Amino acid sequence: MVRALPGVRSCVLAVLCLTGPVILELVRQQTGTPGFFVGLGLAVLPVPLLMAAFRWLGRAAPHPWAQLLFCFGWGACTAALIAILANDFATEWITAATADPSHADELGSVAIAPVVEESAKAAALLLVFAFRRGQFTGPADGFVVAGFTATGFAFTENILYLGNAFGEDLAKDTPALDSLTAATFFVRIVLSPFAHPLFTVVTGLGVGAAALGTGGRARRLGLPLLGLAAAMGLHALWNASSRLGEYGFYWVYGCVMVPVFGLLLWLAVRIRRGRLRAVSAELAVYAAAGWFGPAEVPALASVPARSLACALARRSGGRAAGRVVALYAADAAALALLRYRARRGGAGREPDFAGQERELLHRLWRRRATAGPALSRAAVLEELLPVRFDPLGRVPVPAARAPRRSGPWTGATPAGPPSSRPCALPGGDGVR
Repeated sequence: MVRALPGVRSCVLAVLCLTGPVILELVRQQTGTPGFFVGLGLAVLPVPLLMAAFRWLGRAAPHPWAQLLFCFGWGACTAALIAILANDFATEWITAATADPSHADELGSVAIAPVVEESAKAAALLLVFAFRRGQFTGPADGFVVAGFTATGFAFTENILYLGNAFGEDLAKDTPALDSLTAATFFVRIVLSPFAHPLFTVVTGLGVGAAALGTGGRARRLGLPLLGLAAAMGLHALWNASSRLGEYGFYWVYGCVMVPVFGLLLWLAVRIRRGRLRAVSAELAVYAAAGWFGPAEVPALASVPARSLACALARRSGGRAAGRVVALYAADAAALALLRYRARRGGAGREPDFAGQERELLHRLWRRRATAGPALSRAAVLEELLPVRFDPLGRVPVPAARAPRRSGPWTGATPAGPPSSRPCALPGGDGVR
């Protein structure tokens, strides 16, 4: 397995660091220095919005920023460099074989580019899945990782297109409003900044569905391949739209891209809500065992309440306290989703459930003195508690989820962990 090869991670990071300067210099050579800086300034505009959108989706169980920035860097540097070199090689080979440069360019953009580019972007998904298996647990994770990777790829590609357009306008002395740069900016930045993320998210959904571990081997292997094939098909259709007649681009944009974007947006909201419901239900079991205060659970299942708790902690204890609350919320969500997956899939789904649960509970216990009061206060301020809430009582446990542990717990921070056997899974899977 990849985890048994510690040198592989260093090699991956080295590849990422080496491809960064190479792709920047390659793009600068193709666009010229003025075009490069103009393209860079324009291409960066949609990046914060796209990052914020994908980060919002993953807030239920947030990925570390280092991991997300790695995905962005892979898309912007490594995947973009692979795509440029492979596309240029394929176009030259087709030109030499057919002696028709226009046909070679058309065939390359429709048949070669989608395969190369989507495969290069999908490599980031496989790397995260291999090295951070515990943080790649379902479609939501595939959505986020794919979105950050594709955002990086689109960023570099937009620099290239906008820089080349500016170079042509500069050579022809074209007025700004009638320029190719303005037209390219409108199409790529205003009209379709979501194009590359949309393609790669389909691959991410396939990989994320396979990560759930349900079904046989054929299903787990087939879903990522099906997602990758769908991403390539959408990409090919998008590239071919400008060659489908005068209104081909608008037909593809209105009849395919916008509906698919709307479907994925609906799916993203549904996935996010489902994850927050799972966090609430599973943490209620741990709260009943004494690991969380009754008021903490609704706050941990609400993204606005988590943010408010971080702000309250920073106000009273500085940035370090806010960081503790953020880590506490992330570990709590990871614990809830770990138990959710294990409860649905059994011991075979999470063979190291006991060890992972123990590690997460240990980290939570060390931070609870700081995070618990801030989260409880945030739950009150956000009005997340029921009208007849008993601050000294237990959180109700959903039926048939876990046995209720004996021993009262008053809500104050106890001197030691409530139980050495926190929450066994129904059917015998859990800590013994």
